[in-house]
Amino acid sequence: MVDPGLLIVISGPSGTGKGTICKSLFRRRPDIFFSVSATTRLPRDGEIDGENYQFITKEKFEDMLDQDDFLEWALVYDNYYGTPQKPVMEAVAAGKDVLLEIDIQGAMKVREKAPQGVYIFIVPPSLEILRNRINNRGTDSMEVINKRMAKALGELEQFNEYNYVVINDFLEDAVDKVESIIVAEKCRADRFIFAGARGPERPLIIPR
Repeated sequence: MVDPGLLIVISGPSGTGKGTICKSLFRRRPDIFFSVSATTRLPRDGEIDGENYQFITKEKFEDMLDQDDFLEWALVYDNYYGTPQKPVMEAVAAGKDVLLEIDIQGAMKVREKAPQGVYIFIVPPSLEILRNRINNRGTDSMEVINKRMAKALGELEQFNEYNYVVINDFLEDAVDKVESIIVAEKCRADRFIFAGARGPERPLIIPR
């Protein structure tokens, strides 16, 4: 029997660097199954279909909604975003750790369906640094930037809805913390059961 993997949800306001953290974590731990979200927005410069997002049409997205094909979905800044349900559930059942990088609205929907997941909230060191990061993208108008900043202020108040908070000041430090959270979660007592004396070379405590 295969022990289920962890469902790891990394979330936070736009511009906090959650995508960069996920990329670095995946390089360190290529065994983690990285769930690629679907979106109806246009690709930014350098983004690759099937790697950064599954870029699909609004019509296809709405067809998938009708088929209940999403673990979560949201309408953000006039574009749909969603996590296809089947590949995530199949990977967890097969014993793989699955990493989701999604916005806060989506994370709360996932938590309703999978409260046993590991929910990690990424925050910036300051609002000034957050604005600089969004500005440095060079892809958004000032109106969009102001909307993102206003939204971020409200979203930051939701940190206590998560299991963990990681401040993304220095990237490698933030990735270290996320990786430590994953290791600690695998050692939680409630993930094990007492198997009893089953022979001198058999473990007494085994994963659930």
